[in-house]
Amino acid sequence: MSNIIRGFAIKEKGGKWESYEYDAGELKPDEVELRVVSCGICHSDLSMAKNDWGMTKYPFVGGHEVYGVVERVGSEVKGIKVGQRAGVGWPSSACMDCKDCRVGDHSLCGSGSGTIVGRHGGFADKVRVQSFAAIPIPDGYEGDEIGPLMCGGITVFSPIIEYVRPEHKVGVIGIGGLGSMAIQFLNKWGCHVTAFTSSESKRKTALELGAHDTISSVDEKEIAAAAGRFDVIISTVNVTLNWNLYIAALNTRGRLHLVGATLEPLSIAVFPLMMGHRTVSSSPTGGFEVARKMLSFAHRHNLRPQVKVFAFEKINEAFAELEKNGQGRIVLKW
Repeated sequence: MSNIIRGFAIKEKGGKWESYEYDAGELKPDEVELRVVSCGICHSDLSMAKNDWGMTKYPFVGGHEVYGVVERVGSEVKGIKVGQRAGVGWPSSACMDCKDCRVGDHSLCGSGSGTIVGRHGGFADKVRVQSFAAIPIPDGYEGDEIGPLMCGGITVFSPIIEYVRPEHKVGVIGIGGLGSMAIQFLNKWGCHVTAFTSSESKRKTALELGAHDTISSVDEKEIAAAAGRFDVIISTVNVTLNWNLYIAALNTRGRLHLVGATLEPLSIAVFPLMMGHRTVSSSPTGGFEVARKMLSFAHRHNLRPQVKVFAFEKINEAFAELEKNGQGRIVLKW
């Protein structure tokens, strides 16, 4: 069987996506190879393509929201078979033995690798990962919406299972790809969900997806009027906001949790945190077991991200659409 993988890459910083192929070599004993059916575009793919984080290697084949079918398995692989549908997210491997791996935090493994960090990802006809990183898709749950769950879905689901209880009042800042998934999860989790958004169209979308009410994210008086209201606020945006206003909107022992990769330093007054015993925290995506739980929950409630599908050959148009900051997630499909 051929080891040639064909896809799309950016060959130098500032370049466009172009057709690209490479020889992946022999399949390693602990690896699986998936035939990519479709792959979501995450904002992290854009950041990596531009080398915003200073760790991109060119040629760069992005893609870490993979929905595919297992076509080859290594000689040591157990628990996943040829023909099985599987998803791949940000982590492509983990040591499975360090303190983080032993408690299920595979995405924090110091020896692990990211699917698009120093290696080629899922904007291709095939992708290879460690077998643990290929998460089986529940029977009866399929479609182009699956890919975005593998990174965006896990990213918002991870703090929900760790910090949110069904009786909580939860705010979600930003109703893009991450925020729209967070609203759906939280609604089925049993929470009262409030969407913070600056867009009238996104306000309507948030209510349709399961938000119970909305607050304007650009009206500081409206945010201030919600003082002490929320047990948890999850921020999905990558821009700087008046964080002190959102902290004031937390109840005592409330938590502001950031999953959007805001690059600017946070300007936060300590005294309101201290006197309210409030917390500011953040997290990346989740580990392999979190991914399984997320898929099980999404399947049970038939949760499906909003997606706009482009043919892989239209990848440059798809990224242009992403940069418009529209609603939902964009998916590339063969």
